[in-house]
This record gives sequence, structure tokens and C-alpha cells, in this order.
Amino acid sequence: MNKDDIVINQITELDKLESTKSLQSTISKLENALSQMTQNGANTTLVKKRLKAVYIGLAMLEHVWNQRPHHYTQEDLAEARNVITGLFPSIENGYTKSKAGSPQRTLLERRIKALELAVQAIDDLSTK
Repeated sequence: MNKDDIVINQITELDKLESTKSLQSTISKLENALSQMTQNGANTTLVKKRLKAVYIGLAMLEHVWNQRPHHYTQEDLAEARNVITGLFPSIENGYTKSKAGSPQRTLLERRIKALELAVQAIDDLSTK
């Protein structure tokens, strides 16, 4: 799926729900990782950046789909976009290695779609 094929305002309600749930799940996983890493004294800089970026991505979808206000600056949006696009290679690699029809592949398909939509929402708001 190419992000240019998606028109953000023509997404089905099911896709909106799945994308929202996917990003919420991603946030939960990142929050758990951050907690574990903090307890272990590990460097948390990357996880914090990813967490903020996914929060922003979710907020942008909520803004576009549900007219929810957001408080992010153009700089926040640009940084979030860079961090999110940086996630695609590893997610796509995991997708390639997953078995067709497996729950893992479904999860990754939804995550990729949700992140692509978030990037598109950021792009749409950045050009206004």
C-alpha cells in the first residue's frame, strides 16, 4: 500500500477504529518499554521520542477525523513525522518475516496503515 493511495478523509469507520486502536496499542507497548528501561537504568531517549511521535500521530488523526483540538507546533509535527517514518523499515521487516494470515502479520498491517495515515495527517496539517 502506498500512502499516496490513501485519502485521509475517505477512510471507512472500521479503518479509523482499527488505526486508532493500533496507535493506542503502540503507545501502550512503548509506555511499558519505557517503564522497564527506566527501572533497568537503560537509555530511554529513543523510546521517549517514539512515544511522543506516536502520541502526536494519534492526536493528528483525532484532529482530522473528530475535529479534536491539538497543541502541537509545526516543529513538533515535523519531528514526529521524521520519527514515525523512521519506524517503517523495521516494521516492514517484521511484516516480511511474519507468516501470511498470522495474528502478528495482521497487527503489523494495521500498524503500518495507522502510521501511514498519521504521517498523511501530519503532512496535511503542515501544508495549511
